[in-house]
Amino acid sequence: QRLLVQSGGGLVQPGGSLRLSCAASGFIFTNIALNWVRQAPGKGREGVSCISPDGITRSYSDSVKGRFTISRDNAKNTVYLDMNSLEPEDTAVYYCAAVYRDTGCRIDSDHRAYPYWGQGTQVTVST
Repeated sequence: QRLLVQSGGGLVQPGGSLRLSCAASGFIFTNIALNWVRQAPGKGREGVSCISPDGITRSYSDSVKGRFTISRDNAKNTVYLDMNSLEPEDTAVYYCAAVYRDTGCRIDSDHRAYPYWGQGTQVTVST
């Protein structure tokens, strides 16, 4: 069974930092690209970041570029999202998502782009 189990998130003040983790099981981890997608209240899903199977290619949406960093530890089958300089606009449920790819990655907000999803974790940026 292929599972993505997320951890991290919570409540943080504006300007603060959080780390999200997503542990994968049942996959050939080095063959999957991993993405982070978020959904703010009353809005559609927004692709935030992606990382290629080999970890070389990383992409970010304009809304988080320079503040968020995606990484992966293939020895631990885990992908991370380090979020810095958080803003109230970053408040959302964050999901990790996986797709088998040969190379590269692509940020996509369409849920149909990813066959595998984590359970989601709430990030709230507020005073």
